[in-house]
Amino acid sequence: MSVVLGYDESPGARRALRVAIEVAAAYGEPLVIVYGAAAPGVTGDEYAAHHAAVREAGNTALAHAVHAADEAGVPSAVEVIDQRPAQALIDAAARHDGRVIVVGTWGESPVRGALLGSTPHKLLHLSNVPVLCVPAEES
Repeated sequence: MSVVLGYDESPGARRALRVAIEVAAAYGEPLVIVYGAAAPGVTGDEYAAHHAAVREAGNTALAHAVHAADEAGVPSAVEVIDQRPAQALIDAAARHDGRVIVVGTWGESPVRGALLGSTPHKLLHLSNVPVLCVPAEES
């Protein structure tokens, strides 16, 4: 089994990383750190440029997360997946026998999340794996 983390370096994701490391360490399981890199709604040459930028940002974010896992002594694997984040996390959890999917929240209201389609909101409705939503720390 594994702990699957959605990570994008947002404030909620940084706190979720700490929680996911704690959960993985407690269960003695690897941490699978996932970045959904689907470019939103662009096409043609614009898509290729945007896609490359999104993948580069994902690789940078994942490197920071791997460093944190390494420091905690938690084995990790990374995946930059060319899907939107919720589907990328669901698929990664299926491939890696995920015990739980951990994601950060941005502190948005439930109504805003439902209307805009936030990743945590989608996961809570679509995932067969338990989802742990970690709020961003208050400033």
